[in-house]
Amino acid sequence: MVPESIRDLLNNVEKPGRYIGGEFGEIKKDKEGKTSVAFCFPDTYEIGMSNLGMKILYGVLNEQDDVRCERVFAPWPDMAELMKKTNTPLYALESGDAVSSFDIVAFTIQYEMCYTNILYMMELAGIPFFASDRPDGKLGETPILLCGGPCTFNPEPFADFFDVMSIGEGEEALPELTALYKKCKEEGTTKSEFLKRASELEGFYVPSLYEPVYNEDGTLKEMKKLYEKAPDRIKKRYIKDFENSFYPTKQALPFIETVHDRITLEVFRGCIRGCRFCQAGMTNRPVREKSAEKLNELALETYKNTGYTEISVCSLSISDYTQLSEMCDGLLSWCRDKRVNLSLPSMRIDSFTKEILEKTGDLRKSSITFAPEAGTQALRDRINKGVNEEDLFRSLTYAFGSGRNSVKLYFMSGLPTETDEDIVGISDLAQKCVDVYYKCENRPKNRQPSIGISVSCFVPKPFTPFQWDGQDTLDELIRKQQLLRGEIIKGSKKVSYAWHEAKVSRIEAFLARGDRKLSAVLADVYKNGQKFDAWDEFFNYEAWEKAAADNNVDISFYANRRIDMDEVLPWDIIDAGVTKSFLKKEREKADEGILTASCRDKCSQCGLDCYKKVK
Repeated sequence: MVPESIRDLLNNVEKPGRYIGGEFGEIKKDKEGKTSVAFCFPDTYEIGMSNLGMKILYGVLNEQDDVRCERVFAPWPDMAELMKKTNTPLYALESGDAVSSFDIVAFTIQYEMCYTNILYMMELAGIPFFASDRPDGKLGETPILLCGGPCTFNPEPFADFFDVMSIGEGEEALPELTALYKKCKEEGTTKSEFLKRASELEGFYVPSLYEPVYNEDGTLKEMKKLYEKAPDRIKKRYIKDFENSFYPTKQALPFIETVHDRITLEVFRGCIRGCRFCQAGMTNRPVREKSAEKLNELALETYKNTGYTEISVCSLSISDYTQLSEMCDGLLSWCRDKRVNLSLPSMRIDSFTKEILEKTGDLRKSSITFAPEAGTQALRDRINKGVNEEDLFRSLTYAFGSGRNSVKLYFMSGLPTETDEDIVGISDLAQKCVDVYYKCENRPKNRQPSIGISVSCFVPKPFTPFQWDGQDTLDELIRKQQLLRGEIIKGSKKVSYAWHEAKVSRIEAFLARGDRKLSAVLADVYKNGQKFDAWDEFFNYEAWEKAAADNNVDISFYANRRIDMDEVLPWDIIDAGVTKSFLKKEREKADEGILTASCRDKCSQCGLDCYKKVK
């Protein structure tokens, strides 16, 4: 419900459909006697409405009879200016109520470059940035600031802004927190007392109950507990019964085009592989699957409720799903008749099969995507990718033989132990893919091959074997990008090259491995005009450099420094399941180029009984 103050002015903003609410499928509830939650996504409506995690938690919270959850997205700057001129605070779409009037204001934090948008939305809502600047008082007088999402596996850079953080999966944890909130509010509890009790729930981190203590060299000495009953480490939450976990078969249908106007079907969580650069592959363990029968049931019900004409299957590694063939058969049994497209995400090269291609190929002959990640076999072994050129060429032969002529390949540059030979190897591998096309007898005779390579910069992430490795310097990242570009120019014109901005990756690494000192940097960089940093037209590297310097913070200390393996890490306060001893062993194996088997082949003793006990 659009507030009256701006209703007549929406013709002056781009895409007014972002701000009006009232979509078919939205959930509106009576306000009486309910704990109210403003669920905030710190990016645009189009991106947030495409996020499955937000849809899941929005549905889970609204399934609670005594909870009212509403959606909030970051307004585009033109809308923000309009709101400021009309003194309209940031509001929720369902009711039009001001965000500051809700009991709990919850942010999902998916990506480091969205951190400034959290402050952007807080300012528009009239909420002070720092938790220490918000009054205590009784519950209900001011909102509780909550956050969750992948970035909370290192919560320290934004810890000063939030009252409480949800670590891990929230489907079971968030209803427990809202139940505690309701009980405490009825008892007349103060916010500070509620936070102490919240810290005793499994999976919740209350930053104000811990004080970072630093060594003289700026490294972290310890996280000192300020409340005796607070846990020494916060153990992540995860859903054990994934088969029967909540899935949003009823969804709000946007009035405008979003990034993904389709059904997103999550088939399993976790990963059996353990690529040494991949945070999600470590923090999302253990592996849990939904049955093909259940997925088909959920997809059909969602189709009936939404009318979407595409189903996108979602997981970290779809070809590792044990019932992939059965799932495709079940979906295709009705997708063909209803003209619903079925698309699969990037496939593992070594498990891409002709059978799967034939099952899905008649619906949509789109580009095929693979992620070799590195240009040479030696580096692929060091990062534990576990695939080889023969696997790739066999998979490409299947794809080209089925009528495809377009392939996308994803790589990283700046990986630990990488050499220039590995960079040149990316170009060499792409040229070999062109050769595979012309050698394929069943290739499309009237089309030319299109091999697109996309190269991102390595960012060391917490809870990975490479968490101790520094990122390449900015100059070195750019040099490697130019080296690869030169090699591709010398090769076939059938290869295109896209790369990620190195300056953005540097700030991403700075934030990924940061500590609580970075909260002041974030506040200053936002005050100096930064927001929507994930968008190229808004990112300003010099603004980040200035904010860091003004707060006596060295970007290189966090982004580029090789961390001693015995050093206390800012994210050690979190227990993600995988042990530090396992990560250290994996780092040692990387130097030796030793592969670690998948969880299905052999338990690697990571700290979680991933595959044997939890299905």
